[in-house]
Amino acid sequence: MRHDVVVVGSINVDLVVQVGRHPAPGETVLGRGSTTMPGGKGANQAVAAARLGAGVAMVGAVGTDAYADVALSGLREAGVDLAHVRTAGTATGLAIVTVADDGENAIVVVPGANGAVTPAVVDAAAPLLARARVCVLQAEIPVASVVRAAETAHRRGVRVVLNVAPATPLPREVLALADPLVVNEHEAATLLGRPVADSQQAAEELAALGVPSVVVTLGAAGVLGRDRGGPWSLPALAVEPRDTTGAGDAFVGALATRLAAGDTVRQAAQHATRAAAASVTWLGAQPSYPWKGDRLP
Repeated sequence: MRHDVVVVGSINVDLVVQVGRHPAPGETVLGRGSTTMPGGKGANQAVAAARLGAGVAMVGAVGTDAYADVALSGLREAGVDLAHVRTAGTATGLAIVTVADDGENAIVVVPGANGAVTPAVVDAAAPLLARARVCVLQAEIPVASVVRAAETAHRRGVRVVLNVAPATPLPREVLALADPLVVNEHEAATLLGRPVADSQQAAEELAALGVPSVVVTLGAAGVLGRDRGGPWSLPALAVEPRDTTGAGDAFVGALATRLAAGDTVRQAAQHATRAAAASVTWLGAQPSYPWKGDRLP
């Protein structure tokens, strides 16, 4: 079976707590409530792509605890192929998310079973990767596994979408396999080894490392990029944010969906910007992602 998108990455449970504002170091604030939801950058991106109509498979791992079913619930609902999701003898990955009244979030991630997504797991999934149109990667699994997956997919002629989140140094030769490399300003700074003062210049410098295309997400300031057609930028869409958790993953999943359908990077980014804007108007990550046919901003 051929899939539009294969995601190799993390699967977590998100414990989301709503607060008036984020606490300062050493300060205690009262939360208004908590919710447990499926999450993880890899799973989020898989769900985002599947909800928009892509055929998606997931390569990852969950634990043996009660959180495993919660972590997989969004993937199952979206129809993601879970044949290559393993059960590791440890706890399922956990993200503790605080969401303030202004929609901004703060997140602490405990990797748990995501550490069991080893290069050997990637090797076992090589036939699956070979049948994909697009392979999507992030950095919440071991770096060695990200490298193996990128190399395996590229060697088989599969397009690699590499989202270096959270910010993680990666070898230049691995970055050069990404088409596109997707980063925010902080992640771009980590890859370049210095603070970023000009995001377009950062995209140019990343492209100069041999990366075929680069996309830099700027949150409320929109998105910009550099590809074979030159530099480009897109404004953000005006929406009333409720929760920005997982918006970047909504963007990446939507981007991969459109790339698999044959769009250029810029065309795919235009669609992805709309999907991400829709996601911030709802609470949580996966539950906020639009379905195919939904009206987008």
